[in-house]
Amino acid sequence: MDPKSLFSLRDHLDALSKEGDPLEVLQETVDFEYFRAWLVEGLGYGDGSKGGRPPFDPVMMFKALILQTQHNLSDARMEFMIRDRLSWLRFLGLSLGDRTPDENTIRHFRNRLTETGTLRRVMKAFDWQLQKKGYIPMSGQMEGSKNPWFWSSVCDSISSVMIEGMAHEAAGLL
Repeated sequence: MDPKSLFSLRDHLDALSKEGDPLEVLQETVDFEYFRAWLVEGLGYGDGSKGGRPPFDPVMMFKALILQTQHNLSDARMEFMIRDRLSWLRFLGLSLGDRTPDENTIRHFRNRLTETGTLRRVMKAFDWQLQKKGYIPMSGQMEGSKNPWFWSSVCDSISSVMIEGMAHEAAGLL
């Protein structure tokens, strides 16, 4: 695909915004930078002095976990969807052509946060921010399922209502 110009991409993203992109509302509602220190601590990132490929931004990866859970995607499918959806790239702070996390990176990130207890802590704070702004929290009770990251069908319906409400708000319908 050969875009006519970079402006056509901007026009496309602007059209998504006009239609009511719920991820833009989520971005405005939640202070994702609030979680950075907890995420870095929970991941145990070093100072980079040992070399190797630099890790992905932990806030971006946390946002990816939120999208993955919202849509109940496997790690492999999440890898594809990040590359496929412009609105997701924008929400994650990525541009076309940027390096994106693969399924192993996504799994390792989630597992590390779970092992250190950071995921539970960050999700409680995430829920608190949503509640503070009048939204129903997304995470629900994660402990009850075999896979602690995927929501039960009840939580899926709650999160769908929340995202749908954000879409209506973004479109100016509320």
